[in-house]
Amino acid sequence: MIRPLLKGPAFAAAATSSLNGVLKLAASERALRGEEAAAPGWVQSAVTLAQGGGASEPSAPLSPPRARKEDAGARRTRKVGAGTQRGSRSPAASGRRSSSSSPSQAAGKLHERRLSKRCAPAPCSPSPRAGDRGGEAASLGPREGGGVLEGRGAAATMKASGEQKRGEAAASPGDPWKECMEVAVQLALRAGQIISKALTEEKQVSTKTSAADLVTETDHFVENLIVSALKEKFPSHRFIAEEATAAGSKCILCDSPTWIIDPVDGTCNFVHRFPTVAVSIGFAVNQELEFGVIYHCTEERLYTGRRGQGAFCNDKRLQVSKVTDISKALILTEIGPKRDPDTLKLFLSNMERLLKAQAHGVRVIGSSTLALCLLASGAADAYYQFGLHCWDLAAATVIIREAGGVVMDTSGGPLDLMSCRVVAAGTQEMAAFIAQEIQTIHYRRDDEN
Repeated sequence: MIRPLLKGPAFAAAATSSLNGVLKLAASERALRGEEAAAPGWVQSAVTLAQGGGASEPSAPLSPPRARKEDAGARRTRKVGAGTQRGSRSPAASGRRSSSSSPSQAAGKLHERRLSKRCAPAPCSPSPRAGDRGGEAASLGPREGGGVLEGRGAAATMKASGEQKRGEAAASPGDPWKECMEVAVQLALRAGQIISKALTEEKQVSTKTSAADLVTETDHFVENLIVSALKEKFPSHRFIAEEATAAGSKCILCDSPTWIIDPVDGTCNFVHRFPTVAVSIGFAVNQELEFGVIYHCTEERLYTGRRGQGAFCNDKRLQVSKVTDISKALILTEIGPKRDPDTLKLFLSNMERLLKAQAHGVRVIGSSTLALCLLASGAADAYYQFGLHCWDLAAATVIIREAGGVVMDTSGGPLDLMSCRVVAAGTQEMAAFIAQEIQTIHYRRDDEN
């Protein structure tokens, strides 16, 4: 004959009796060891459930016998006292409560932590009212159509929450540039939303230094968005931005905190709807690069690097490859804006030299910043280019160095951010080999414009 399951009060009484027995046994064992007789967490949870406790009405955890007597006295006091709110505790009880949360409270906190991992808002907010959409709108400048673009960038915002927590843990309370990086991350995500939306739309395209050096209205819009938001937040800071420089602004790196911005890296890709496009924000103080933020908006990959704190793609730490032999290397490069016969001859000659050295291959993807991020992630072993600019290099340089890589001048000396040339690699040996092999293509310095 099958016995019916106990339900309701009968089940509660039986379960509580059994579990209290387990509790007493555990308490006695702890007492023999000289430990505080606290109820194990799973026993507390089971007793709470057996007694009908739930998330909506947290129940107090079971306590050792002496504590339960004190609680009973406190309950009698509450019954006698007029006007006492139901569920309030005496000072002694509340003290115990603060030191040991109920199972439902613990479950609530665990659920909250899980939610923050999956559904956190942007990993950093320039406004102290985190999660306040109105504050975000005010700090990030205009929205297309007066609304907030959703979807694109939201996934990367969630993924970036892990990186944010590590950054917060590593940063000291007096970190002067922590807020700057938080603002940069949020602005990069916002800019990425705009770029992704505009990628498939018709564009107004014009040229700058050559027929291959393109600019669109999206480049100008995104740059104005980023710069205006940063100026409002940090009015004493300096700015170097690609389109402003093209329009005649001086490109000078001084000791003041300086933002170095490429609003749309890979504009030619963007014009042709080729999805290798990014926004890049670098930050330097005393002419030393402090951090870099690059957002590959179509892939929702957020690359970040902070001096002394590592480099990440979303929540994954980046590590360069350790290849030292050119015959085992994949090399990345870009053509640059010059297309005259002499420049093209040198460009193709440099590729030929590396291929004759038995490199696995040489790739051109149309975005300097993303090519450098691929190097930082270990997907390529080296990168070289003549004709890129400081806004292509600034953010990526921090990311590569923090991923364990090397960034240098094509002469083999230290990097000069304004020289419009670079060699980067996962190892010193690889960088030095490429610097020796390639021939120089001359470009005017950024700070001479």
